[in-house]
Amino acid sequence: MMFMGTTNNSIDDKNRMIVPSKLRSGLGNRCILTKGLDRCLYIYTIGAWETQMEKIAKLPESDPKVRAFIRHFCANAAECEFDKQGRIVIPQELKAYAQIEKELVTMGAMSKIEVWAKETWEAPDNENRMDTADFANALAEYNF
Repeated sequence: MMFMGTTNNSIDDKNRMIVPSKLRSGLGNRCILTKGLDRCLYIYTIGAWETQMEKIAKLPESDPKVRAFIRHFCANAAECEFDKQGRIVIPQELKAYAQIEKELVTMGAMSKIEVWAKETWEAPDNENRMDTADFANALAEYNF
């Protein structure tokens, strides 16, 4: 499943977010929510999560950076089921990690969905928001 598109949404006072229907349709009845990189959250299909776990299982746990990554990625992962309104609950630890207050930016990012605090995503110093020249330079490094 390839996810794409961006939606502005929010969480309610019970830490529930509606996963936009155009993204939710590819997730089935449940998904995995976990810490992402760059202070955002990742939402995976069950199948994509299992694929990630298989990749991670091949990494050498003798490396302290690998162990730290496993902890970062797996320790706070939550299996979520959608309610009738298409909502999932963001656990407090994940909400705090992503610095989510109320407003969100939810975007498809190929095999996963990213959930950002709107303030973080729109911050002028957010290195994840590249301009066209930055994209071109970054992609040129990979002969793209």
